[in-house]
Amino acid sequence: MYEAKTLVDRGPNGHITFPEGGRWHGGRFWFSDLYTEAVYSCEEDGSDVQVEASVAGTPVGLGWLPDGRLLILAIDDRQLLRRDHDGSLVVHADFRPHLVSPGDGPNDMFVAEDGSAYVGMIGFNPRAGEPFNPGPVLRVTADGSVSVVSEPLYFPNGMALIDGRTLVVAESWGNRLSAFDVDAGGSLSTRRDWATLGDIPDMSDQTKVFDQLVVACDGISGPDAEGAVWVADYLRPRAVRVLPGVGIVDEVKTSGGLNSYDATLGGADGRTLFLATTAADTDPALRRSEPAGQIQVARVDVPAAVFAHGKDREESPAHEGSIA
Repeated sequence: MYEAKTLVDRGPNGHITFPEGGRWHGGRFWFSDLYTEAVYSCEEDGSDVQVEASVAGTPVGLGWLPDGRLLILAIDDRQLLRRDHDGSLVVHADFRPHLVSPGDGPNDMFVAEDGSAYVGMIGFNPRAGEPFNPGPVLRVTADGSVSVVSEPLYFPNGMALIDGRTLVVAESWGNRLSAFDVDAGGSLSTRRDWATLGDIPDMSDQTKVFDQLVVACDGISGPDAEGAVWVADYLRPRAVRVLPGVGIVDEVKTSGGLNSYDATLGGADGRTLFLATTAADTDPALRRSEPAGQIQVARVDVPAAVFAHGKDREESPAHEGSIA
């Protein structure tokens, strides 16, 4: 077991409230903060925190187009935004025509090297007491076209690409990580289990779902050199390392009793695990008035796969993940 420590708890806009969407990109760590409504980046040691974008629609997932333009998932506005080279923010895609329920909305995404963004749709609004409804993964092409590419899932969340051809999706209410083959056109195959962590919860009483979650899967890292991913557990002060077909093989404990909501492997040698953490009660009003967010880090033994293979492909994003 590893122990994490605080790296960043403040940015130019004040104390971090609810960090999410971590990425290692261009030799810096990038993340969103939901309720200071900003995208930040910093050095690996936590210094030089900079505001990269201000987003009123609650930013979460991040990624980059092949030409370097930043994509930002604005979950409240149900849009994918694009920061153009002049710094302006424009709408890259609008998810409102694709909602499967009034409370449905995007959650997080993975952006492939060709600029295709794979976006998980929650399917319902648990905060508003809506009944459970599964949500699919949508694909947004580099030109902003949107299509449904997966069957409905149990609250799709963090995503990672394994071996350049397998999209792994964490299901927050499913006790599992699912895998899809990505074909040459960007479509996804039929779902299969990548790692099963427990039984699928009984959704008939939503007040009891959390009690049935062995791991409340949130954001996940890209694969490490042994093919495992780190999975943030949003119900507990930890992240777990998961091997396909095996399950949990290691754990990192966060400090200060803060729960983890995203996990990112990166740093100069690929062995720094960045964790987005905040308090267990994620009520927006409370987190705005009593901010408790932190980026925490732990040094792990197995580096990110892209470093072990001799090429830092984290110059383009290698994972996504979140919950809001």
